[in-house]
Amino acid sequence: MIGDWYVTKKSPPVTYLETGDWRLVRDEENPSRHVPITNHQVPITTSNFLKNPRASTIPHPMLSIDEQIRALGRRCERILNEDDLRRKLKRSGETDKPLRIKLGMDPTAPDVTLGHGVPLRVIRQFQEWGHKAVLIIGDYTARVGDPSGRDSTRPVLQGEQIDANAKTYVAQVGKILLTDPQHLEVRYNGEWLAKMNLVDIIRLAGRKTVAQMLDRDSFKDRYTAGIDIRLHELLYPLLQGWDSVMIDADVEMGGNDQLFNNLVGREFQKDEGGDGQVVIVTPLLVGTDGSAKMSKSKGNYIAVTDPPGGQSGIFGKIMRLPDSVMESYFQLVTDVPAEEYRALISNHPRDAKVRLAKEVIAWLHTPAAADAAEAEWARVSHGGGIPDDTKEIAVGPGPHKLAPLLVQAGLAASNSEAVRKLREGAVYLDDARVTDFQKELVIEKTVVVKLGRKFAKLTP
Repeated sequence: MIGDWYVTKKSPPVTYLETGDWRLVRDEENPSRHVPITNHQVPITTSNFLKNPRASTIPHPMLSIDEQIRALGRRCERILNEDDLRRKLKRSGETDKPLRIKLGMDPTAPDVTLGHGVPLRVIRQFQEWGHKAVLIIGDYTARVGDPSGRDSTRPVLQGEQIDANAKTYVAQVGKILLTDPQHLEVRYNGEWLAKMNLVDIIRLAGRKTVAQMLDRDSFKDRYTAGIDIRLHELLYPLLQGWDSVMIDADVEMGGNDQLFNNLVGREFQKDEGGDGQVVIVTPLLVGTDGSAKMSKSKGNYIAVTDPPGGQSGIFGKIMRLPDSVMESYFQLVTDVPAEEYRALISNHPRDAKVRLAKEVIAWLHTPAAADAAEAEWARVSHGGGIPDDTKEIAVGPGPHKLAPLLVQAGLAASNSEAVRKLREGAVYLDDARVTDFQKELVIEKTVVVKLGRKFAKLTP
């Protein structure tokens, strides 16, 4: 027994947590009265319980504070500051009051990405230690536009588009977070920001100086380069910081491009007589292009709701990742030990991508889906098969020049790229290699065109 928890053999009643042949239970109707559901109780220890890393939650007392800090180190780039976090964790353990772990997400696009998954995985760790995630859907701040990491003003979205995107977010983060009320609270910052009047906004703006705002990297770089900074962009960090005051955050998570905004929240909480949230930032996950950060606006992302298999699914996208980003993906979105994935990347890079793809699919979908995606990829790559999700594109009978057809099918970005791929012998029509870029094609029936590992079906 630890606190009000027992470990027992599995039995039919619904219980809180399970792993292997054991499940952890407590009497929810009367937590002060511990009632075994079977007569097979045994003392709970780290060794007899932590046999299954996929256990749905781990009670707070299971790990020491030192162990929790070490566990956070895999994905956390900075903790400001660690002493404050240790103090908050200690107080939480002594008072049995969960910490409130904040993450803000502006619904600027309908998809939650693998990039969001990095801080979300850290929040899931906090949930498993008994704390509560507070997800702030930025339905109001999205109307301003987050300037973090931007070299230009973000386009302002219409309210209807923001609201439509926001409706999908809770379901998507549910693929990563525990979503029961004990572990997740969802708030919309329009609840308090929409009620602020002009005087409230001016008073909020008066808490920071122009010099302080221009000290932020993204503003400093744009100012130095002579790129316009709109006044409404200067308000965004203040609004995000006020969110932390309104929901009484103990910890705020975010990517490292959110450091300035999150520290504003810490400062505002102290101004209001509070404790000041701990700020934890994670590295930014590089997008599928291997250069820029994963971004919905850049289109270089893997969505948490992407299908497991196929060329446009998770497996296909990961298999096309540049080798240079493999270590960071393993570190940030899997729990594979570093020595294991480094050896795999060094000695068997293709196998490393397969392993990464299966780890991510098993996490976001199921292990069975990961196996099926691998089997489909092998069938297409080695057996001459066609992916199940190959798009059909009606192009008409023609005649057609091949280069524009490849562009129309989404297999090449431009006519010049298509011509180059044709000359290289990378294009196949119904399994026959085509190198003549001046060839004209008449389509009388469905034709399968392949460029590299990308496919399309052209119909008359």
